[in-house]
Amino acid sequence: MKDTGSVTASARAKQARIRNRRGEGGRLREEIIDAAAELLDETGDQHAVTLRAVARRVGIATPSIYPHFPDQPAILLAVVQREFTGLESRLDAALGQAGGDPRRRLLAVCETYLDFAGRHPQRYRTMFGGLWTPSLGDSSLTETDLVTLGAPCMLVLVAALGDCVAAGSVTSTDVSADATALWVGLHGLAHQRVVSPSFPWPQDITERLITSLAHLAETTGT
Repeated sequence: MKDTGSVTASARAKQARIRNRRGEGGRLREEIIDAAAELLDETGDQHAVTLRAVARRVGIATPSIYPHFPDQPAILLAVVQREFTGLESRLDAALGQAGGDPRRRLLAVCETYLDFAGRHPQRYRTMFGGLWTPSLGDSSLTETDLVTLGAPCMLVLVAALGDCVAAGSVTSTDVSADATALWVGLHGLAHQRVVSPSFPWPQDITERLITSLAHLAETTGT
């Protein structure tokens, strides 16, 4: 008796091979990134994202990856870059929905960041080194690749905090440094929520953290 799951997987692979022979290189590149992201989600292990495993999932021969990515670290870098782009879009959307009040906009950015981390824990850990530890020298990655990761997202946080300073709701002489301190706090909370889900977190822990680290003035009314 045939294994239905194996037959289905084989059919999917065959379909992928036929589709990817249409010369749509951009689509194949995205499918490779999708496959790597799925493997990370399922295993929580960067070592599970091998060229062979990615190729098998996409339904192509392993050498077909090389025109798009020179090695495994390059694939993981593409996964992380895409996730940061997605996070940046979420942060921008949160700003747009928060209105014009600087305090509310800052809270919206921080809460959206934490929501993203909670909804996508494996990808979040990959983005910030919890699952993926990239190395230079023995891969195609450069120092610039790593230094620039997440920079646009940090600029959103810096700008939101800067607007609070301009509005007089935050006192800061170094917005960039204070935004970094705020991000470190948010990152710590995001991490601990994942590893300590049974801890009795206060319902207002997010606002307490943001208010403290951003030095937000207490509101006097609604």
